Amino acid sequence: MRIREVLFSRGRTGFFFDDQRAIRSGAMPDGAAYLGEPRSPGFTAVRQAGESVSVLLVLEDGQVATGDCCAVQYSGAGGRDPLFLADAYLPVLERLVVPRLVGRDASAFRPLATEVDALVDPETGRPLHTAIRYGVTQALLDAAARSRGLLMAEVVAEEYGTAVMDRPVPIFGQSGDDRYLAVDKMILKRVDVLPHGLFNSLAKTGADGSGLLDYARFLKSRVELLRPGEDYRPVFHLDVYGTLGQIFDRDPARIVDFLARLGQAAAPYEVNLEGPVDTDDRQGTLEALAELTRRVDAAGLPLRIVADEWCNTIEDVRDFADARAGHILQIKTPDLGGIQNIVEAVLYCRAHGVGAYQGGTCNETDRSAQVCVHLAMASHPDQVLAKPGMGFDEGFMVVYNEMQRILALRGRRGAPQAREGGTRP
Repeated sequence: MRIREVLFSRGRTGFFFDDQRAIRSGAMPDGAAYLGEPRSPGFTAVRQAGESVSVLLVLEDGQVATGDCCAVQYSGAGGRDPLFLADAYLPVLERLVVPRLVGRDASAFRPLATEVDALVDPETGRPLHTAIRYGVTQALLDAAARSRGLLMAEVVAEEYGTAVMDRPVPIFGQSGDDRYLAVDKMILKRVDVLPHGLFNSLAKTGADGSGLLDYARFLKSRVELLRPGEDYRPVFHLDVYGTLGQIFDRDPARIVDFLARLGQAAAPYEVNLEGPVDTDDRQGTLEALAELTRRVDAAGLPLRIVADEWCNTIEDVRDFADARAGHILQIKTPDLGGIQNIVEAVLYCRAHGVGAYQGGTCNETDRSAQVCVHLAMASHPDQVLAKPGMGFDEGFMVVYNEMQRILALRGRRGAPQAREGGTRP
């Protein structure tokens, strides 16, 4: 099936672009906004509306395949590409993507996605923005599925030699700053992993970490009060944005001592702790997380370190996995560019005994979230993020419902499926 036409439309994302440098430097929230001056290139405010561009591939039989170009909430931070703004990048899409795709056979996903992901803009000498590669390859996967009469997950499984799962991937719900009310919603909906928490400042974590300890106790008390069935035992996943490194002067011994207290506060529930240290550079962060991972293992703590910042590209994922810089690596989907890299990152983690968290950002769209579900069902990560948005309910609905559609459609025709999940039992 050939691509007859390529169209684009402007869109909004499920959240905002936030200037992480400004927030870390003390920009204060005021209602839904932040007060203060932006500190990162391209930002005109500390918080500004998220933007996306939809890619519409019109196939020769009239079907339309779609994908959404979008970028993470904290664009421009942690080594990532700058803000993705429609006015800046629509001309790039028209100039470089349209002539590359019109008339091409879309029935095979992987070769064409790899080709698009490798494109270089001759005007800048740089690869296309990760958001462009992300959205265009989503549309290419949809086009391949439509051309072959398959689900997107089935295309991925066929081309990568995997099998589509016969049960949902565990879903991770994120709360944003509404870290108390959202927890009740997550428990009532039996979310597998919760609640993220957004501890992105010392004011939230506590100058000595006490805010985080109190919150872990709160999580345990709410699960035990509201527990929807004795078999419900969620994992507590907390993202601290490097604040423990700030509190404890990046001293691994002091941090691990605190992690032992955190594990006790949450017991008997398992804890995933994301981003305990951020040294503001890739190598330093990798080495710090590798050291913490070794010390957590040596101490036998019921806690897993999760890498996020600076673990952005497929090359980063491989390097962090090889160094065991975290028990679990977040594969932050828009940061990897072409979505084939997401599949390859998950498979690499699984092959190397490292947990794979197929994440992303609240600043995505319903379409990118749906496509990511198909990638997860074919590649088997340990958990997948409920996205987009920070309201929890909407993102959870999008991801959960898409998984259930895949299971229902494949079950109806008796398709062969895989039971295995990620690296954890």
